Amino acid sequence: MLLFIGFIGVAQTASVADSARSVDMDEVVVTATRSERLLGNTAVPVTLIRQQTIRQSGSLRLHDILGEQTGLFITQGFGRGVQMQGLSPDYTLILLDGEPLIGRMGGVLDLTRLTVGNIRKIEIVKGPSSSLYGSEALAGVINIITDGSGQRKFQADARYGRFNTADLSVDGSTRFGRLRLTGFLNYNSTQGYSLLPNSIQKTVEPYWRLTGQQSIAYDLSERTRFRASFRQHHEDIVNSIVVQNLGSQLLSKGRELNNDYNITPSLSHRFSDAVRTTLRGYASEFSSRQLLDVAGESNSYNDRFRQRFIRIEDQTDISLGASLSLNVGGGYILETVRSNRYDSLETERRNTIGYAFLQQEWRATEKLVFTGGVRYDRNATYASVWSPKLAVQFRPTASLRINASVGRGFKAPDFRQLYLNFTNIAAGSYSVFGSLVAAEEIRRLQADGQIDQVLPAFGLLKDLKPETSTGINLGLQYDLRPGWQAKVNLFRNDIENLILTDIIAYKRNGGQIFSYLNVSEAFTQGLEAELAARPAEKLSVSGGYQFLITADKSVLAEIRAGRVYKREASTGISSQLDRAGYAGLPGRSMHMANLKLFYGSEADRWSANLRMIWRSRWGTSDLDGNGLINRDDEFARGYLQVNLAGSFRVNRMLHVMAGIDNLFNYSDPYNLPGQPGINPFLRLSLSNPGSNSKSLSIK
Repeated sequence: MLLFIGFIGVAQTASVADSARSVDMDEVVVTATRSERLLGNTAVPVTLIRQQTIRQSGSLRLHDILGEQTGLFITQGFGRGVQMQGLSPDYTLILLDGEPLIGRMGGVLDLTRLTVGNIRKIEIVKGPSSSLYGSEALAGVINIITDGSGQRKFQADARYGRFNTADLSVDGSTRFGRLRLTGFLNYNSTQGYSLLPNSIQKTVEPYWRLTGQQSIAYDLSERTRFRASFRQHHEDIVNSIVVQNLGSQLLSKGRELNNDYNITPSLSHRFSDAVRTTLRGYASEFSSRQLLDVAGESNSYNDRFRQRFIRIEDQTDISLGASLSLNVGGGYILETVRSNRYDSLETERRNTIGYAFLQQEWRATEKLVFTGGVRYDRNATYASVWSPKLAVQFRPTASLRINASVGRGFKAPDFRQLYLNFTNIAAGSYSVFGSLVAAEEIRRLQADGQIDQVLPAFGLLKDLKPETSTGINLGLQYDLRPGWQAKVNLFRNDIENLILTDIIAYKRNGGQIFSYLNVSEAFTQGLEAELAARPAEKLSVSGGYQFLITADKSVLAEIRAGRVYKREASTGISSQLDRAGYAGLPGRSMHMANLKLFYGSEADRWSANLRMIWRSRWGTSDLDGNGLINRDDEFARGYLQVNLAGSFRVNRMLHVMAGIDNLFNYSDPYNLPGQPGINPFLRLSLSNPGSNSKSLSIK
């Protein structure tokens, strides 16, 4: 009988060349199928970012490197999140070594919590992946795979940039026979900056972060391996707020303290060449505390949040001959939340989920491969759900691959979207109310005389319904010649009961009030195109483009029926809105593109690179009261960001890198507060590579 308690996670794979611009399709990836597959044999859209790309780019945090990838946009509300295929950060699952990271704020997992110093590679799977990963994977999955190879090495990095931004890392690993040990420590800090010169409050406040990760792996036998990792992250951020006091402005300060811990033990065993299983545990806790002294009142603002996530899983991989393989598994999740953002710290919200999944790959011929899977989630709080997916790859020639996939996803409203009752006086006194408490809170604030304006979105408030999604991807990949490759992918996501965050009212003090609304039906659709070329031995060029269209289907119906109007900003005259005037869902750009040039590598005496990211305008807020984005003054401007870096290898152990992020000094304090303008930096790297021994994979 198959072991049917949980799941595997990420298997250790043999070290591979990490040339980031290489189009080598023999790279092994695990995220797309939860098992080891060659990149060229995956039937779903997969992007691979190798370690060398990260290091040559001079990136500091995860959002830096993700923002340079085709089809990904880094949002800047409630922290840095990632938008994929036009879907918001709520629907992209972020994994660290195959395990989900928790601690989302406003649905956003803040990517600044993740340093890139010990990342071996990043695998990005686009399109619904709920058949393998559950409800948070409607848009896709980003799996951050850290270095646990056990190679004997030591490396230290120090980077210094504008605004006294410092980043220090130490990374080392060794092995003693069957035992492999890895340790990593990173310190990151800045004095902050202000994009509004006359403001007494900084746009980004000073902070410092400390991240540590340790792992141990031991081969109990040739068939059995034990591995455990432990990660800790702490950040201390200055909180400040401008307070009006008798006509003067006072700056009240406080602190935001965030802590993140997780531990992941796993035991893998190979019964035979055809059967392998891995039992994996995972425990994680995220806690946040915000303190602020307002007008001299000690600790007048004290916000606390704590989330715990415990999971046990097993996955069994079975090979039934050369043409058929199975992945079968399941797991159990216990999740708890305590926060005075909901009720009080004494009230604990709990939820449990039991799930099982099955995936089958059938190689019908040498040219045709089918992959099908289904997952069943039994959610104690919400209804049970099935999430199926089917993918096919057809290779008519050795150079041409045609991929197609269709999948169904599901996401239930979380505790935040239902019960949140949170006001952040440290950041403009905005409030966020869950759908079940928003109407009552608005009436209470109106009675207290604190509401300046109630927006039309308030009338749309109602009990939230679970979201469901059907996603389709159709891709073509063609190897023009060695070192040259072109890819095109068409996608569409149809979402029912999409949950969006919207402003429902304004306070008299200028603070915004947000809540959560179901958009009855919506879609995102578009095209992604990428080209990678190697015109010379040491020169590689790559570029990508995304075209995106989004819409609320009910709004389109109203527009076609002639029942939607717009008001001109200059004259105030109202007129009927046509389809061309509707910009779709807010926060989405119709066009995004990137271009990257890399010369040389860290193995060469010197190397250099140039990376350009362009984004067209995107809708920000409704100003004419029709609830839509349709006027020119309701958009943020598009922009071009240019980053460049170069490195010089002084000797075998010492590298020097210099670079400039945002070369043309573009900034937008209201829509891109996390973009500080031009940012030169200098980095020194000291390394002792040691042996080139490779880790073993249980097969």
